[in-house]
Amino acid sequence: MKLLIRVRYDGSFFNGSQVQPGLPTVQGTLCGAAGEIFGFPCSVTGCSRTDAGVHAYCYCAAVSPENENGPDDWCPVPEAKIGRAFNSKLPPSIAVTGASFVPDSFHPRYDVTSKEYVYVLSDSAVRDPFLSGRAWQTGRRVSESGFDKMKNASSCFIGKHDFRSFMASGSDVSDTVRDVKTLNVVRSPDGLIKISVRADGFLYNMVRIIVGTLLDVGYGRIDPSRVPGIIESRDRSLAGQTAPAEGLYLSDVEYNVPISWKFD
Repeated sequence: MKLLIRVRYDGSFFNGSQVQPGLPTVQGTLCGAAGEIFGFPCSVTGCSRTDAGVHAYCYCAAVSPENENGPDDWCPVPEAKIGRAFNSKLPPSIAVTGASFVPDSFHPRYDVTSKEYVYVLSDSAVRDPFLSGRAWQTGRRVSESGFDKMKNASSCFIGKHDFRSFMASGSDVSDTVRDVKTLNVVRSPDGLIKISVRADGFLYNMVRIIVGTLLDVGYGRIDPSRVPGIIESRDRSLAGQTAPAEGLYLSDVEYNVPISWKFD
C-alpha cells in the first residue's frame, strides 16, 4: 500500500521539487514531515519535476516506507486525518490538501493521463509588489488586437505535435511528441492574463516557451501566421523567449484510475 497526497506550495521558497542536498526542496520537505509523522524514513515520489520558483495548486506525491518490505499497515493514520498530520509538520509555504491510499503498483508519474499548467502574467505598466514571485510582470500592456492575436495563435498548439521547438536547448529527451488537449488564453477580471495548457505530458520548459512565444505574438515580434511553421521546424531558435518560472503553476493532475481524496 502507498499513500498518495495532494499538495499545494509556493515555489518561491523551494529550489524545485526534486531533493537536492543542502537546499530546501518540495521532496525533501515532505520526506522530513513523513519521517516525523510515521517514525521511520519514508520515500516520496512526485508526479512531476518542477523548477525553482514554479508553484503548484495540485502536486501529487506517493509516500511509502523507505524499506520496501515494510508492513502493509505502516500507516495507522486514517486517510481523512493525514492532511492535518502533515500540515502540523510543514512550513507555511506548503500544505497537504488531500490524501488517498493507492495500490503498491500505482506510480504518481507514470499513471498520469494528463496534467494542466496555468501561467499568470501581468502586463500592467505599474509593478505590483503583491505579485512579486507569483506572476510575470512584463511592464508593457498587450493591446486588444495583440491579445486577439495571442488567442488565435494559441489554437495552433492544440493536438499531437512534435514540440522540439518548445523544449529547452540541451535537453536529452528523444521522444518530443506531445498531445496538447486544451490551451486557453484569457484576461481575468483583475486584469491578469492567464494561459492554461493541458497535455498528456510536457517537455522541459515547454509551457514557459509557449507562453513566451504567445507574448511575442501579442507584442508583434512574431506574426501569428508563423506559429505553425515554428512548430513544424523543430528548431528552438525560431520560437519565442522563455517565460520566467515565477508565473507557472501546476494546476491539475489526472490519473488513469479515480482518486478519492479525503481531508477532514
